[in-house]
Parts: sequence; C-alpha cells; structure tokens
Amino acid sequence: MKTAGRSGGTRDDSRTSEDTTSEDTTHRAGRRVSAPRAMRRAAEQLQELLGRAPESVSAVKPTDNGWQADVEVLELERVPGTTSVMASYRVSLDEEGELLAYERIRRYTRGQIDPRQ
Repeated sequence: MKTAGRSGGTRDDSRTSEDTTSEDTTHRAGRRVSAPRAMRRAAEQLQELLGRAPESVSAVKPTDNGWQADVEVLELERVPGTTSVMASYRVSLDEEGELLAYERIRRYTRGQIDPRQ
C-alpha cells in the first residue's frame, strides 16, 4: 500500500499492523533488560511511588522473573547528616524492568555501620 508522505512523495507501507505487532512482541518477549537499566528503573519507579529521591542502589540481582534490587532512600533528614534516617527497600522488577512489588526491609541512621558478620 502506498501512502503520501509529508513532503508529497510516496512510500511503500506494505507491512500490516499485524506484522509490526508481532515484530514488537518478538523483540520484547524473552528479552531481559540489562543490570544497569534494571538499577535505574528500580530507583525511578520507587521514587515515583514514595515521592523521595533514592540515594543509591546497593544491590541488584537477576531472578527467575526479572530482577531484584535494594534501593537506599533518605526518609528523614536531620542535622547533623549522620543522624538522618535512611531506609532500604527491596524492589522486584519483571524482565522488562517494570515494578512488580516493593517492601521496606530496614531503617537505620546514615552514620550507622553494619556489624561485622
């Protein structure tokens, strides 16, 4: 099928929407986002839900269903900064990097050091 382009020329649009849809699905299906992309997506989507900017992503690992990331968030800013309250959130993402679930797994002061294990 030929359609008119913006410049008045013609182009061949012989692909149907079915072809395009199946290509898009094939391109996306079974394709896991990279670890850096998963880290960014975890932080972005958690910020959207909490309304607070994440400080860092402290862990990311692949799972059977996508990714799991631990994201550190400033929950309560105090002076001095070492007494500010931080929280770790565990975020589950699907293979395309979309948030499936999150939970707060820990609260601590910024200056707190984990005990040696």
